[in-house]
Amino acid sequence: MSSPATMLTSWALALHRTLELRGVDSHALFVQAGLNPGLLGDANARYPQEGMTRLWRLAVERSGEPAIGLAMARQVSPTTFHAVGYRLNASSTLREAFERLVHAVALVSDALRPAFTRDGDCYQVILFDGGDGPHLCEEETDAVAYLLVRFCRVVYGKELSPREVLLRRPAPADLTPYAKLFRCKVTFGANADVLVYERAPFEVTLPGANPELARINDELITRHLALQAGQDVVARVRAVLLELLPQGEPSQEKVAERLHMSARSLQRRLVDSGSGFRELLAETRRTLALSYLSEPGRSVSEIAYLLGFSDVSTFTRAFRRWTGQPPSRFGTPARARSGS
Repeated sequence: MSSPATMLTSWALALHRTLELRGVDSHALFVQAGLNPGLLGDANARYPQEGMTRLWRLAVERSGEPAIGLAMARQVSPTTFHAVGYRLNASSTLREAFERLVHAVALVSDALRPAFTRDGDCYQVILFDGGDGPHLCEEETDAVAYLLVRFCRVVYGKELSPREVLLRRPAPADLTPYAKLFRCKVTFGANADVLVYERAPFEVTLPGANPELARINDELITRHLALQAGQDVVARVRAVLLELLPQGEPSQEKVAERLHMSARSLQRRLVDSGSGFRELLAETRRTLALSYLSEPGRSVSEIAYLLGFSDVSTFTRAFRRWTGQPPSRFGTPARARSGS
């Protein structure tokens, strides 16, 4: 069985910006979804996919915009995906770009497992084939689909739209944003999420082709994929801890169970990665504590609960070890005065 899927926080940062532009307090939504907003500034941090799905649901509810995924795609730039974005933009052809995307997408998300196939005079970019395993929610699929359509238009250098877009999601009440942005036939309720393109444009040399830059970023991607494979267990333990902490202090056995391995195997893999369970638990709690304490209105007792501590005094002792001061004196002046 597979471990919980994760995604780069830089992708979530684009949704954060989209919500802020609409006057929505995205920081509060991240916390409500169980995601640490403090990780948005960490280029290598990852969020659990389950938490991202909760965030998307909250984003639709709070913004009142079912097609918010289409708007979010406009906030994404090549830097969002680090070497992957630069590699795609330096590709010689669109065919090459999507072939590389299939190889490199794990750096961005292991919930997205695209395929790129030729079908007669067309190419198909298959985002999700409807099979088992982790996958993106409807709104996030909208964002990825439109992001790739925008990418094709930008690098091709002139108007280029798919022949057809197929989405598994049911048809929304308002079809206007989909018709306006995709500019092609959009089929809802399909068996898979697919972009269908004419073959010819995908084999034309692109204006921004840069084989040397593409090669350099290929090397970076290969190294990062190897590093991610070695450190993967650390990222996944953090993701599980974020989900379990509000339920009480998670044991190593409980986390190992969620990762479908024995506690001994988890301990061995963490040691091989230069880490340890207690160390990761303390680090995760400290990061979340500092984030929660920066929020006006959060009481110390509430934060102690969210971090899985049995009582406030235990949390206070731990916080003193981390920072040298009690939580009641950290963060907002109001909290420092009240000691709540």
